[in-house]
Amino acid sequence: MSSVETPHETGRGFGISSREARVIGGASVLMAINVALMAAVAETPLAAINETLFQAPIIGVIVYGVAITGGELIAERGVEGGSFGIAFVGMVILQFAFGVFGAGVLSFVPAESRLTVLGVTAVIVAILTALVAGYVYARSKSFDHWGSYATYSFIGGVIAVAVGTFFEPVLLVGFVLIFLGFVLRLGWEIWRLRDRRDMSVGVQTIGVYVAVAGVFVHVLQLVIRFFARE
Repeated sequence: MSSVETPHETGRGFGISSREARVIGGASVLMAINVALMAAVAETPLAAINETLFQAPIIGVIVYGVAITGGELIAERGVEGGSFGIAFVGMVILQFAFGVFGAGVLSFVPAESRLTVLGVTAVIVAILTALVAGYVYARSKSFDHWGSYATYSFIGGVIAVAVGTFFEPVLLVGFVLIFLGFVLRLGWEIWRLRDRRDMSVGVQTIGVYVAVAGVFVHVLQLVIRFFARE
């Protein structure tokens, strides 16, 4: 995309600008750190936090939801305000939230199989991300409504988990809705990366990272279930 294009232009094409490359690269580094953190924390007592929190599933969803939302808001405020310290605190919260959650899920896998599970998950997430990005970049339209759809999906997911806390079969609906919320959020973030060139690279990097991390921890659960059945 040319630097003379308008900030909100919606165009077709698959070329990656240097700005987009910085966002993708930054989000990839943050995600790589998170995956390493998941593997490391899975070897510690912190991995048992999930078991405690999700004794009542809605409690676990609320705790991680607040941590992720709060961490993102703090990190973005730090970036926008030029405060490295505030941005760092927000990022630590995000890394810790996703890292501990992923570690709790990973702890159910034998140590010798964890790298394989993480590798398979990473490949699936990369393919899913490429498909979503391909769809967004192939369409000359706005995907701003995906942000709203993601919010509705998250809200529906939380409600379903709340019901599922007392009527277990509904928990699956909550999982699907929250997973869908992160996928829609990923598409929205990719659209913002494509068309909202007036936004801060740092803020968009954080947004893409959060969306990918959310997709990752959900795919991780599915991959573990698959391996458990083998």
